[in-house]
Amino acid sequence: MAWDFATDEDFQPKLDWMREFLDSEILPLEAIAGDCTPEQWRELTDPLKERVKQEGLWACHLGPDLGGQGWGQVRLALMHEILGRCEFAPMIFGNNAPDSGNAELLAIGASAELRRRWLEPLLAGKMRSAFSMTEPDVAGSDPRLIRTRATLDGDEYVVSGHKWFTTNGSVADFLIVMVVTNPDVHPYQGCSMILVPTDTPGVRIVRDIPNMGEPHIEGPPRPGGHAEIVYDNVRVPATNIIGEPGDGFVLAQKRLGPGRIHHAMRWLGQASRAFDMMCERALSRSAHGSLLADKQMIQDMIAETKMEIEATRLLCMHAAWHMDRHGASASRTQIAMIKVYGTQMLYNAIDRAIQVHGALGFSADLPLESMYRQARASRLVDGADEVHKVTISRHVLRGYAAVDGWPSEHVPTRRAAALERFGDILETVTANL
Repeated sequence: MAWDFATDEDFQPKLDWMREFLDSEILPLEAIAGDCTPEQWRELTDPLKERVKQEGLWACHLGPDLGGQGWGQVRLALMHEILGRCEFAPMIFGNNAPDSGNAELLAIGASAELRRRWLEPLLAGKMRSAFSMTEPDVAGSDPRLIRTRATLDGDEYVVSGHKWFTTNGSVADFLIVMVVTNPDVHPYQGCSMILVPTDTPGVRIVRDIPNMGEPHIEGPPRPGGHAEIVYDNVRVPATNIIGEPGDGFVLAQKRLGPGRIHHAMRWLGQASRAFDMMCERALSRSAHGSLLADKQMIQDMIAETKMEIEATRLLCMHAAWHMDRHGASASRTQIAMIKVYGTQMLYNAIDRAIQVHGALGFSADLPLESMYRQARASRLVDGADEVHKVTISRHVLRGYAAVDGWPSEHVPTRRAAALERFGDILETVTANL
């Protein structure tokens, strides 16, 4: 069995181009992003999107028939590690959440008409989308509790319910809504996904919810906000259903599995950026007669962070490799592990970087404080860490069986079995001494 950690020779130049492009053209936009109007932002970023398309790197998560590259998860993971260094980079590469996952859903389950009407302009960057599943009145970690209903009335579905933390909901052109279409069966068979244009009568965008990442939301809605939405007897054509009635959970797993890998790799990009800042500071700042880099406690922080980053990368790449070969359903344990371990790694890396920078790290003069606040969401999005730990434990325990009596490693029992098996030899050797 051969192990090879090298990147494919034909793919490494693409990664090199992405990194250089991000550092020279995208990262500088961070400093002025908050000062731009939507029109100014488009003027700044549209030419960058065109360059990405010219390089053949636009929407690489989709198949060639949809303008993508049809890359597997391993290549996408390596790509997202680079793009994760800047929150704007995925959008400029046409694979930003939630649009990328929604595009995959439409590619998998939408009718030809839905794909023409909504998927094509989404892929062209002319529309925005949102995935509307979480509800305020039930535990988001248990989607079986979803209350939003879609009732078939002639050739229309009537959608009624209350959602929140619908990312991009306030700026989206359409919403993919997780609903109950058949309350009389198990939720795994009774939930569906329905496409709802945002301007449909009865769709009410209540607000973008203030949160740790954005405690003070001011001005018009913008991408990245987490909307609270009320669906009040919203009528859409029955043909707006994605897949078949009852396919909601199956489609959700197909969407969320790759998304979690991409999240974890983007977290690696963020953590690596924080690590770079920490190392630079350690080599630049002196205290008590020597550089911070010479202090053993700082060296411990650097070593621990480096090891956690490398461990997360290996877990991510193994999950991507496993998914490419066995699919999302067979890779649930691997995906859950990177979700949990990746969040811990991200938090630790940013926290230590802040500590090494001292008061400067705590201030808004560096991006670390914003990264720190945003990172807290990683333990909640796409399923709380605790839920993924349950998944890991359940899948691991399936490989074990209970025993009656003493544990299988009980020393007296093992010794008795060994004496029964090898006793004659021991007696012969003892008699010859």
